[in-house]
Amino acid sequence: MDRLDNTVRPYAWGSTTAIPGLLGVEPSGEPQAEMWMGAHPGAPSRTGRGTLVEVIDADPERELGPAAVAKFGPRLPFLLKILAAGAPLSLQVHPNLQQAKEGYEDEERRGIPIDAPFRNYKDANHKPELICALTEFDGLCGFRDPLQAADLLDGLGVDSLKAYVDLLHAHPEEAALREVLTAILTADPEQMRHTVAEAAAACTRLGGAYTAYADIAHHYPGDPGVIAAMLLNHVRLQPGEALFLGAGIPHAYLTGLGVEIMANSDNVLRCGLTPKHVDVPELLRIVRFEAGDAGVLRPEASLDGEEVYETPIDEFRLSRYVLPEGGTAPDLTREAPQILLCTAGSVRAGDQQLTPGQSVFVPAAEKVEVSGAGTIFRATVIV
Repeated sequence: MDRLDNTVRPYAWGSTTAIPGLLGVEPSGEPQAEMWMGAHPGAPSRTGRGTLVEVIDADPERELGPAAVAKFGPRLPFLLKILAAGAPLSLQVHPNLQQAKEGYEDEERRGIPIDAPFRNYKDANHKPELICALTEFDGLCGFRDPLQAADLLDGLGVDSLKAYVDLLHAHPEEAALREVLTAILTADPEQMRHTVAEAAAACTRLGGAYTAYADIAHHYPGDPGVIAAMLLNHVRLQPGEALFLGAGIPHAYLTGLGVEIMANSDNVLRCGLTPKHVDVPELLRIVRFEAGDAGVLRPEASLDGEEVYETPIDEFRLSRYVLPEGGTAPDLTREAPQILLCTAGSVRAGDQQLTPGQSVFVPAAEKVEVSGAGTIFRATVIV
């Protein structure tokens, strides 16, 4: 197996302290948003044999296993991250696999450069993802019931929000959510800045259920995403709880430290809380206008101590072992690639001793046993 040397991405929304705290190093004072573990070409993990991209390219069937190569192709299907949000991320959705293929092919035909700031589809893959909290973790996930959203907006006492309240009351669920999100994102920018400023002041004054939105407005003053965010469920995860984010589900991470895993894609359509490109027509085509509970996941424990976060896709499977002092996990050998990540304590994986933030890549069929006292996350695929 290969110990991984991983890149930390310094996005502006990153916490300055959470990842250094996990790693046990002094903060640099700069934001540290995400630590990537995997073979994404944008920041592949490094090993003693080269980057993980180079290692897999040299012999995909040996590293990934014949079954994974047959199902997903000669690439690692997932990207594992430690994510540390010190400020809200952009409000966004991801396409399903068919939408991603069609969107990518269309932009390729039109000759839009892959690095163009107005390009929507960087690849032809979908991007389902799972976030598991290591600390208390706040986020937005999926639409509220339209009547609940109407009550939240109405409670601010802002006259310019009255039209949205009326729309949420006047139409069936899908039509109501579609019309209001469309109206928010296509409103006159100057009028929307005034509306957001009034709403932010009211959120600050009222507190309680409005506190999260006051904080969002502090980071993104005048952004229409502040109002759009109030259409969504606000959820606070406790350590060990998770959210699965499928195609078309609007979401945003607000604050906290977590382990994130996703299909190996970079396709994002933004709804707001960002200075980046927002393609409203394409966004409205991708969003699923369905209200529902945020769907907090808790791991399902097996007899051997593995706690699995069940999701409906095959590109990744995330689980964890919480080992007591002197604890051992069973043989973790699997006919598929794995990344093992320690997040607490000190755990031995094969011949590698891991402390928080350290990880290893385990090729398919390589024998690996785990022991020690701590928590280790296991990322693999379903073949």
